[in-house]
Amino acid sequence: MSTAAMVEGEAGHARYTFRLRVSSTALAWLEAEWARCRWVWNECVAMSRKVHAHNKTAGEKVTCGPSQLDKMLTGARRSMAWLRAGSSVPQQQIIRDFAKSRAKALKDVKARVPVRQRAGMPKHKKKRESAPTLNYTQRGFRLKDGRLHLAGGISVTVVWSRDLPEPPSSVRVYRDSLGHWYASFVVPTTIETLPSTGAVIGIDWGVSETATTTSDDHDLPHAQHGKSASARLARYQRMMARRRAPRGKVQSKGYRAARRQAAKAHKKVVRQRQDTARKWAKKVVRDHDALAVEDFKPKFLAKSTMARKAADAAIGATKRALIEMGRKHGRAVHLVHPAHTTMDCAKCGARTKHALPLSERTYSCTACGAVSPRDKNSARLMLVRAGLNPAGADRVRACGPQVRSRREPGIPSL
Repeated sequence: MSTAAMVEGEAGHARYTFRLRVSSTALAWLEAEWARCRWVWNECVAMSRKVHAHNKTAGEKVTCGPSQLDKMLTGARRSMAWLRAGSSVPQQQIIRDFAKSRAKALKDVKARVPVRQRAGMPKHKKKRESAPTLNYTQRGFRLKDGRLHLAGGISVTVVWSRDLPEPPSSVRVYRDSLGHWYASFVVPTTIETLPSTGAVIGIDWGVSETATTTSDDHDLPHAQHGKSASARLARYQRMMARRRAPRGKVQSKGYRAARRQAAKAHKKVVRQRQDTARKWAKKVVRDHDALAVEDFKPKFLAKSTMARKAADAAIGATKRALIEMGRKHGRAVHLVHPAHTTMDCAKCGARTKHALPLSERTYSCTACGAVSPRDKNSARLMLVRAGLNPAGADRVRACGPQVRSRREPGIPSL
């Protein structure tokens, strides 16, 4: 069996996000709704800590699951008119979010995951530090005349940049760091099949070039969006440092303005990276029936000397966009284990005795004499290990490492 995990396009769910135009009245209602949900979250945190302390001292097992939290919410709504004035839908959903977060933290503790890698226990949401996020199930919202009507009498205008393929099953209304409001709809999707091309492609991730492929026309150079914005961002960060108030005091208007400018610069870079990744992914998926993608985890680069450049390359976001685009259009995506991809020869399968240093950019095989750019050899090796031998490579054997295939969340393996 190949050491690649294959991703077939299949029906699932996708998120469609749209900008919202919020009136002053709707804004006041949304902020009031978030204040109630934040109170419910903080009460869940307090109850969780109380249960933990009780179990530790009394020695008996008391649970703090969704059913206990729902009883707490029911009692609170019965006794507090302020809480009862809001819709129960987002309040129940925030309990579900809390329970999921707490369960993940307890699972990591039970599995003895290292402390630095654990998902911490849920903490209190502070008034001036937590961004509003309201979740509504199908019974808590409706779409009518182009407007989004939420439970509790809240109505907002949606900027429809495209049509929803199917009626949404839920919606998340949230505010970003710039103060803009968005609605993210969860919609069931179907495969949008593209014409067959008969072509396959291997993709290797890197830093000097974000993606090197077996097709020169589909290589993705490093766009350097972060580097282009670094001077402007540094200027706003210096302004923030000069205007920062002492700890415990309210920040000045000038500090908040500088912080907003810095957030805008960050947001622009993120959107540029997303736009570049999606356009490139669409081109690759449109021109090829099968993709052999290196299952590369760029997290370790954050501790290397290439941390800044690797973060600017946005390898993880680009890989995620490629996999999502392949699933959307029914293309086969093979996730290839990255072990020894810079040491194996794509032509004969021989492995070098020592790992090549990063400064050596040309791969020379001592067994068959093949010479090629290092990243191009790795891209061709992706095809070999995925069983997608390109033309002219019929005698190549897939000699990848016999290890378990890694998987993306929600993606079936071979």
